[in-house]
Amino acid sequence: MPELSRRRALTTAAALAATAAATGTAAAHSANATPSGSPGSPDAFDEVYKGRRIQGRPSSGGGHHGGGHHDGGHHGGGFAVYVDGVELHVMRNADGSWISVISHYAPVPTPRAAARAAVDELQGARLLPFPTN
Repeated sequence: MPELSRRRALTTAAALAATAAATGTAAAHSANATPSGSPGSPDAFDEVYKGRRIQGRPSSGGGHHGGGHHDGGHHGGGFAVYVDGVELHVMRNADGSWISVISHYAPVPTPRAAARAAVDELQGARLLPFPTN
């Protein structure tokens, strides 16, 4: 029986998190999500954290998948987060906290904190693009 590699484990965890996120997103968005640019929406950021470039910004997309690329609009409440240019899928919880596919069991207060937690969890590994099909 083949051993479970770290890459395969992270990919599987990401897929499971996306599935779980999809089931709770409607309730989360109707309860506490605020549109981009409104009071309480997260601030854009662009910084180097532990040698990795993390970025976050409001995204305009509201659909789940558009043209084969997910822009963060559906799960991220209109906010996209990137680690070294690769999108980190984030979701805003009903209580206003944020999770990502890398650290979905540890809610944090902001998308910036979610990006930093992902960098910590990756421990130098490269973030792989999330499969859209």
